[in-house]
Amino acid sequence: MVRVSRRHSIKMLSAALLSSAFSSRAEAQQAYRFGYAAITWGGNDRQAITEIADVGFRGIQLRTAAVEAFGDRPSELKELLAHHRLTFVALSSGTIGIDPVRADEEMALHVKHARFLRDCGGLYLQVIDARPARAVTAADYAAMGRRLTELGKRTADLGIPLGYHHHMGSLGEAPDEVERILDATDPESVKLQLDTAHYLQGGGDPAGAIRRYASRLLFLHLKDVRSRTPERGAKDQRPYQFVELGQGRSDVKNVFSALGEARFQGWLVVELDAVPDRARTPRACAEINRDYITRELGFAL
Repeated sequence: MVRVSRRHSIKMLSAALLSSAFSSRAEAQQAYRFGYAAITWGGNDRQAITEIADVGFRGIQLRTAAVEAFGDRPSELKELLAHHRLTFVALSSGTIGIDPVRADEEMALHVKHARFLRDCGGLYLQVIDARPARAVTAADYAAMGRRLTELGKRTADLGIPLGYHHHMGSLGEAPDEVERILDATDPESVKLQLDTAHYLQGGGDPAGAIRRYASRLLFLHLKDVRSRTPERGAKDQRPYQFVELGQGRSDVKNVFSALGEARFQGWLVVELDAVPDRARTPRACAEINRDYITRELGFAL
């Protein structure tokens, strides 16, 4: 019988635990891909593409300004993104409502955007639901579910999955509203694009949402938000402001714990609607977000 000393046993156990920790981190690193949303650049997509790539992100989300600029030349945008080694993760396609008068027009527009996205080599189409300008009824959630399902089936025919992006000020603002909309949709046709800051500001727990909707997550917006008191007479009177990761009250680390439990694999797109500090530039904000991901969370881009 071979005797193993207590000291040697402790060393072996420590090595095994360390190996397991490195393995878990490596698996997580392999599971996540980090992109960045061009919204911070306010429509200057060419500058956004260059700077997002320079900062080190490997994916990008663009808005309809890209359709306006490259609509009849999708191959040009595809080549530009390839030159900068950026994956076209998602296109923000705008809003979809339940007004029957605008139904055909909206459906045609989003399908057109999905076709453009496909021709550019992109992955996902994002839509935000519009809140009716009246008291919301139970029928509204069902109607939105049908509208989203119809759109999701049409984009799927083009090879483009549809992501439903809940949003402050939309029909799906609060967690129970998000749930009612998702319950009214076909889960195969409509996936959830969870936004950590919007879900938190709407009164929910982003980590809890990840666990709850793990099977329906398409991709995420990694985002932070802080409370604020607007100045009297200021144009923006919202009691909150979106900020760089680690600058607000989002528990980003808990979000990653939930992603690990859910065994999520896919794209995480950092989004910042606008520069929160006028002394900074969009690129400087992107660098702050990058540093938080690499230094605080320990991931490589």
